[in-house]
Amino acid sequence: MAKETGQKMVAQNKKARHDYLIEDTYEAGLVLMGTEVKSLRQGRASLVDGFVDIEGHEAWLHNVHIPEYSQGTWTNHSARRKRKLLLNRVEIDKIERRVNEKGLTVVPLALYFKDGRAKVEIALAKGKKSWDKRQAIAERTANRETEQAIGRRMKGMRD
Repeated sequence: MAKETGQKMVAQNKKARHDYLIEDTYEAGLVLMGTEVKSLRQGRASLVDGFVDIEGHEAWLHNVHIPEYSQGTWTNHSARRKRKLLLNRVEIDKIERRVNEKGLTVVPLALYFKDGRAKVEIALAKGKKSWDKRQAIAERTANRETEQAIGRRMKGMRD
């Protein structure tokens, strides 16, 4: 059987990029059961309510929904169990220090397969206030309008 290469996206947490200001990102491996891997390979997962917690110098992923494998037997997994993240000790210590000092939170951004192995992209994030969200939306709208105006000018059209 040939080895998998490349990257296959399973799930993304777009709401996290809207609700949080992303400061730093990390790629972590996941400790999964066989039926979880099979369910992920079918492209079924949700990161919406997920978060990362550091317990006893280990990183754990909570509230990520990986549905039960449809053809699994009594060995099937529970959908929202906590899963261990595989990170270096230095990375775990750095994340734990920044969470405790600055009041940041750690959220999952993406779940994907990289060269056949399940990976999760996690981020140190700071919660946005409602006015921050409005400001970000206003900036995106302004940038879009300037790009459209430049495009119209390049085509020789009037504003």
